[in-house]
Amino acid sequence: MERNEKELIMHTELIIAKLVVIVLGLAIAFQAYRSYRRGNGQPMLYVAIGFVFISLGSVIEGILYELDVLTIYQSSSIQTGIVAVGMLFVLYSLYGGSMSYTVTLRDEERQ
Repeated sequence: MERNEKELIMHTELIIAKLVVIVLGLAIAFQAYRSYRRGNGQPMLYVAIGFVFISLGSVIEGILYELDVLTIYQSSSIQTGIVAVGMLFVLYSLYGGSMSYTVTLRDEERQ
C-alpha cells in the first residue's frame, strides 16, 4: 500500500469517527432538550445547549482546516473555544442558576 492510499484510508476513518461523535453528541442534546420540555428543569436546557456546542466544536477544526480557511493552529483555537463554551453550559447546568426541579405526574399516577 502506498503512502497516499494509507493517508486516504486514515482520512476516511477520521471523518467517520467525527460523524459518530457529532451524531452521539446531538442525540444527547436532543434527549436533554426533550427532558427540559417535559418539565424536568431549566438545567436540562443548558445541558442540551452545551452538548450542541461540544458536538459542533469537535468537528469544526477539521472543516475549517480542510477548506483551507485557516491554519491548523487557528482552527484548533476556534475548536477549543467552542468546546469550552459547551462545557461551561454543562457546568452551569450542574452548579449554577436555579436548581429547582418540577415533577409532573400523569393522571393515572395522581389517583
